[in-house]
Amino acid sequence: MAALNMTAPKGILRVGRDVMIIILIAVALGEVSLRIYNSIDPLPIFYSESYNRFRGKPFAPDWNFRLNSRGFKDVERSKRKAAGTIRILGIGDSFAYGVVPYEYNYLTLVEQYLKQSGHNIELINMGIPSTGPREYLSLLVNEGFALEPDRVLLSFFIGNDFEEGRRRKLISYSYVASLITYVVERWTKFEGQSFFKGNQTFTYEDDNRPTFTDDAYLELELKRSTMFWRDNRAFEGDFATALSYISEIKRLCDSRNIGLTIVLIPDEMQVSKPLQRRVTAASGLARAWLIFPQPPASFDFTLPNRLLHTRFEELNIGYIDLITEFSAHSLNERLYRPNDSHWNIAGNALAARLILPHLSAQLGPVDK
Repeated sequence: MAALNMTAPKGILRVGRDVMIIILIAVALGEVSLRIYNSIDPLPIFYSESYNRFRGKPFAPDWNFRLNSRGFKDVERSKRKAAGTIRILGIGDSFAYGVVPYEYNYLTLVEQYLKQSGHNIELINMGIPSTGPREYLSLLVNEGFALEPDRVLLSFFIGNDFEEGRRRKLISYSYVASLITYVVERWTKFEGQSFFKGNQTFTYEDDNRPTFTDDAYLELELKRSTMFWRDNRAFEGDFATALSYISEIKRLCDSRNIGLTIVLIPDEMQVSKPLQRRVTAASGLARAWLIFPQPPASFDFTLPNRLLHTRFEELNIGYIDLITEFSAHSLNERLYRPNDSHWNIAGNALAARLILPHLSAQLGPVDK
């Protein structure tokens, strides 16, 4: 009987050891397989420092449109600029890329309006989702300048373009863990379609379908809201990092006699009073301390914009800040897709109307 009692724990240990070995082998094989596959056909769910991580695939469908041969959400453009043409590069993240169809995108509309007013112009959309100032600079240097632009229209999203200095997440070092995290988040946090629509072929019909669940979207905005705290020392570093890339873009454009205009795109919580109230209330809950290392000071939802205004004026950078008009229009009209933080069709249309007079003034009168 004593012998049986001794062998039972040993048997359990052997089974546990064998199970652990099998799990480790499976994880190792999965890790190797995913890395091999990703080297052949890169997927955006796996970490990469390249701005091409979230770039579309050439000719991939996007609603009722197909990306061009370079993977941008735009019509086909020649590398060489035609004589007499004014060429503007539209650089930015998923706002420039657009969650709405191509014909409703604010960059498409601005080009259309400028052409209708008589300007011989090309506004080339080079937006790539999930990029930021570092990637804007790389894209401009590696591909943008070769297109002989006369002006760069850079869209800076207040919501996440200050996140360049954040540390890489530990989970991103494992392809298996990255895949599992992606699947879980897609299952638990998303209600509708995300902005990454590489295989969609259907018609855009619902401009009011939410992307995230209510809880997931509030969590996203809550994390972003730290930039609006007064006396937030951590944000000062993020601000300096983002500005360093913008300053270099300005220097390079000046050296080539290329104009630079920056469009400041507000986060939804900056212009929506109901969302501000939700974020402010949630920041005071006990569960928020799991997100914030310290209780938030009072919120100042225009703080990043004012700081950028000051630095842009010092650097002689032209800018268009959309926050005032978007705040006013948000009182009576929805400008962002529900639980998404990206503009809907109405938001894109308003942005185009606000950008148009600034660009028209910079381009000057039309030659008759």
